[in-house]
Amino acid sequence: MNRFENQVVVISGGADGLGYGIAERVASEGGSVVLFDINEEVLQKAVEVLHGKGYNVEGFKVDVSSENDVKKSIEAVELKYGKIDAMVNSAGIVGPTSTSIVDYGLEDYDNIYRINLRGAFLMTKYSIMVMKKNGYGRILLISSIAGKEGNPFMSGYSSMKAGVIGLVKGVGKEYAQSGITVNGLAPAVIKTSMNENTSPDQLAYMTSKIPMGRLGTVEEVASIVSFIISKESSFNTGAIFDISGGRASY
Repeated sequence: MNRFENQVVVISGGADGLGYGIAERVASEGGSVVLFDINEEVLQKAVEVLHGKGYNVEGFKVDVSSENDVKKSIEAVELKYGKIDAMVNSAGIVGPTSTSIVDYGLEDYDNIYRINLRGAFLMTKYSIMVMKKNGYGRILLISSIAGKEGNPFMSGYSSMKAGVIGLVKGVGKEYAQSGITVNGLAPAVIKTSMNENTSPDQLAYMTSKIPMGRLGTVEEVASIVSFIISKESSFNTGAIFDISGGRASY
């Protein structure tokens, strides 16, 4: 399929994990993909690998918590391509796990806020500024089942992902008649490098909550994302899509 032919798609956190998997899927369907990531070394390697597959991909070193970084990079994409058709915000960190709120450091909490929620806000704000000019856009923010239900001993991650859900619902309604859709995705645990440092007990707890009894895959996430950010998904906005192996049933 060539669902993304002649389309420009920006993906934050695009150098590995979910972001990379989404980038590969979109590029394979004809999209011009721009990866934002803070890890320059991993970013360069990702671009090289995708180039080797014949895909039109480039990378920008971006700290999504920095307004200056986000603003300049989005403007650079617009200057080169003249538009942004879709933006996926996949940048994020887990932060402390197996940690009671009484032991949860304020510095850790603020760091998760900067990347997971402030970053989502900035990426959405500046992407919309470009999309408005063409009267079309697809925005997808990666949230989490933790934002819907709350994971104990992960107060920072759970509360920031809940904040992302609120951002999706508010901005989705705000731009509902603009041609720009704003949606979210709430995965359960997906097998990526992001959860490599999650404690085994915490990981076992989260997996036990999934009726299918397994972790999700990056490919499964990329598949649903490619629909949500395509022209096909024209009557969905302010929605939180479920990819949780049956954990979320509403």
